[in-house]
Amino acid sequence: MSRKIVARVSAGVLFLLLALVAYTQSGNQPPKLTLNKVKDDLFEIEGDGGNVAVYVTSEGVILIDDKFDRDHEGIVAAVKQATPQPIKYVISTHYHEDHSGGNVKMYGSGVDIISTANSRKNILEKRQSNATPGVMPARIVFTDETAVFLGGKEVRAHYYGRGHTNGDAIIYFPALKVLHTGDLMAGTSPLVDYSGGGSVVEWTKTLDAAMQLDFDTVIPGHGAVTNKAGLQAYRDNIVKLRDRVTQQIRSGKNQTELAKFMETEYQWAPNSLQQQWSVPGFMTELK
Repeated sequence: MSRKIVARVSAGVLFLLLALVAYTQSGNQPPKLTLNKVKDDLFEIEGDGGNVAVYVTSEGVILIDDKFDRDHEGIVAAVKQATPQPIKYVISTHYHEDHSGGNVKMYGSGVDIISTANSRKNILEKRQSNATPGVMPARIVFTDETAVFLGGKEVRAHYYGRGHTNGDAIIYFPALKVLHTGDLMAGTSPLVDYSGGGSVVEWTKTLDAAMQLDFDTVIPGHGAVTNKAGLQAYRDNIVKLRDRVTQQIRSGKNQTELAKFMETEYQWAPNSLQQQWSVPGFMTELK
């Protein structure tokens, strides 16, 4: 075998080895999830999807959301860092796959899942355009308010109205004065899922109702844990965004021009969900 052939074969083998290393370090590895303590027996799991709240009781664990299907094993492992108690309930903040995609495996583990009636309906009607097949809805639903009592502790779920979707639940831990907002607070600016019944007009009214609860700590749907002032600032920024967008539309801007405005002023990338879901809805709701 000539030196040239040997060199080519060696280079090919090296390429395959490097490709294998890259694969095992990326797509073949489970998503990284991090467990953080929020307060007393309340924790949150960050990474790969919405923030999961973990409330530990003497009779089991109550979760808020369960991320994607692929995160199930990681969530179970993170919970075990906090307690040996099993997961008993999941309360879903809303129907999107990054918050409810793990439902199917939770059912397989004997966990009860609770959501608003609208969230269940949205999953059944496949309202999320980019969801993978097989997302399972909750079997237990509520319309205005419900509560779970376990191990002497209470978690309340409230539905105050439309916002990110038409089925967003605000989760309240009364003994700890903590809220989990789901994606009613997430990122730096709102994503309005109009296909799922969302509303940028009603969003602030929904948050105003939630602000009446007695709390000092906020777990957002995505992002770092914050406080009541942080949630108020997020609410106020929605008003500012809504007013600016309304002005653009009523001055005669078409959808393409509005999309460019949102890209320039709010850094909404051209192919982002905000551009796909929110901008067309703005043109109708804010005209």
